Amino acid sequence: MEDAPDQPPLALAVSGGGDSLCLAWLASRWRRNLLAFVVDHGLRAESAAEAALTIERLRAMGVPAQLLTLKDLQYGPGIAQRARAARYAALRAACRAQGCLDLLLGHQADDQAETVCMRQAAGSGPDGLAGMGWISLLPDLRLVRPLLGVSRLALRNTLQAAGLEWVDDPSNEDGRAERVRVRHQLADEALREKFWCLAMEAGAARMTRDVRRAEAAARSVAVLPQGWAGLGAHLPEPALLSALIRCVSGRVYPPAPAAVERLYAVVREAERSGASGAGATLAGVRLVRWRATWWLIREAAALAPALPAVDGAVWDGRFTLRLPAAVSEAPGVAGDATEGGGLSVAAAGLGLPRAARRGWPAAFCATLPALWWRGVRVAVPALGWVAPCGASSHGGSQHPVASNAFEQSRAEPGKSQELGAQEEAGGGLALSSARFFFTPPAPLSGGGLYGCVFRDGSHNICPWP
Repeated sequence: MEDAPDQPPLALAVSGGGDSLCLAWLASRWRRNLLAFVVDHGLRAESAAEAALTIERLRAMGVPAQLLTLKDLQYGPGIAQRARAARYAALRAACRAQGCLDLLLGHQADDQAETVCMRQAAGSGPDGLAGMGWISLLPDLRLVRPLLGVSRLALRNTLQAAGLEWVDDPSNEDGRAERVRVRHQLADEALREKFWCLAMEAGAARMTRDVRRAEAAARSVAVLPQGWAGLGAHLPEPALLSALIRCVSGRVYPPAPAAVERLYAVVREAERSGASGAGATLAGVRLVRWRATWWLIREAAALAPALPAVDGAVWDGRFTLRLPAAVSEAPGVAGDATEGGGLSVAAAGLGLPRAARRGWPAAFCATLPALWWRGVRVAVPALGWVAPCGASSHGGSQHPVASNAFEQSRAEPGKSQELGAQEEAGGGLALSSARFFFTPPAPLSGGGLYGCVFRDGSHNICPWP
């Protein structure tokens, strides 16, 4: 994108450590229209002061910065994964708010070597051994890691030569963390380079497979906006099946290759024996047979819980809500979905009228995102269905709070005209204009950049001189 003040800024994720601070310093010598996001996880007493110091250092470089404070993290099991998920959610939301299309991250060559070492030990397949993408595609953002060819030492030497200081996070020396233990295991430079080169070679092979997989998907697979995938009369090969399961599940990473291979073998054997109606479940996704076609749909038990219905909300990791202003700005819409208040997003569940399902099986439609008002399903936008005024979604009988709950709630004592007036027919408050867009976190076709390797097997980057 053009480096101009009338264009969205290039975003940077800056923790204040040596890697990300060097990224900011290098970027400031390349572009002017930058915006750094500094995330304070709130997990250490010193974190707020360190974030403020980092913002000062960025501004001294001429890089504007914005603080993102996380307030709900608590120490406990899985803290690293939870902190990472919360950090990226905050960064993505901030990028959307500022119109940023690219987010630069400070991961470097040592990080890549550590990642590949851990994945190899965990039994990752060939795609996983490609490590982190130099460019990774999200539905609304590109993650760019320009320092994957530069060592940690080189970055710190660069900062020292520029007279710049950085923050050292003590958690980076906590031996209870797997990455810290692996870092010590890879103290030998030759070993680090071995795993980094493995990532480069695996990355080149992954990009070739991504192209072939995309071609195969285009020929034989239909991924529908309802979040379902039609696979055809026979299962696709395991690699494509794995990518489809990831897509339908809304997860960032695919299931274990061995698990996909087992599922594939079981189903193919059932097909050969004539028991082709049998399905299976893996990684929160059900494989089912319907009308002589294999389908992937979400497992009902694995669906995300309810959350408040606000414009831009992402439910189940894969559906983005677009809510008309007439709904989102109406008094009383906001509320705690877990307490049954306000308008919320949750699974449609069973019980939709047959006509509303438009010929789709009830089990399929139960996995769709729906809008709920105080425990009553009032709209399933993917089906174009809105509960008629005064009617229950369970077959047309009168219900004290169906879609006309909006109107009735205004008459309750102390409700202060919640939600405003209804539309003339069907659903109240422009619910018929609400939309859910299927936006899985990882593209089905791959599409990432994982470095380059020349035909003779060499590459043009070496992080360790």
